[in-house]
Amino acid sequence: MQPTGGDACGDATLVDLLDQVSTGSHQALKRLYELTSGRLYGLALRVVREPQWAEDALQDTFLNIWRSAKDYRASLSPPMAWLGLMVRSRALDVLRRQNAEGLKLTQALDEDLQDTLESDMPDPMQLNLASQQAQALHVCLTRLENKQREVVSLAYLRDLSHAELAVQLKLPLGTVKTWIRRGLDQLRVCMSQYA
Repeated sequence: MQPTGGDACGDATLVDLLDQVSTGSHQALKRLYELTSGRLYGLALRVVREPQWAEDALQDTFLNIWRSAKDYRASLSPPMAWLGLMVRSRALDVLRRQNAEGLKLTQALDEDLQDTLESDMPDPMQLNLASQQAQALHVCLTRLENKQREVVSLAYLRDLSHAELAVQLKLPLGTVKTWIRRGLDQLRVCMSQYA
């Protein structure tokens, strides 16, 4: 399944397509793929750094969309944010699977982390620790309830304030703050198990 360039579309179009997919429309899934696969493939490629792995993640994502479109709630998350979280999760799964099969990921990790390290010479201990922390964070994020995971992820991926999230998700500000606070508390507890 090769990603397509897609064309610009609004949230309403994507919400309608997800609704149709939830009722079993193959045509709606095909159209959703045409509209979003280019952007989702780009996101997957940024995570896995290998075109074939990005394609695998994209294919897994669309299989998951077919199965779980009925769980999508437009009131909780914009469609591209929901799809983006799904492809990111699948891309991380692909990375773990490839790593478990013994493939070398150190070059991709070195390139990715080298930009953020102050020194020109990456410290292997720091690289290993960062990789372990990233894996632990992913595991802990999957343990959050869907609504908490979406709000926390949107807050940090899009760098949105609580008020901006409340407006975007059409939720009361107090609800957004509560979900973020509870989600972060659960993440702290979970991450402390990996410390």
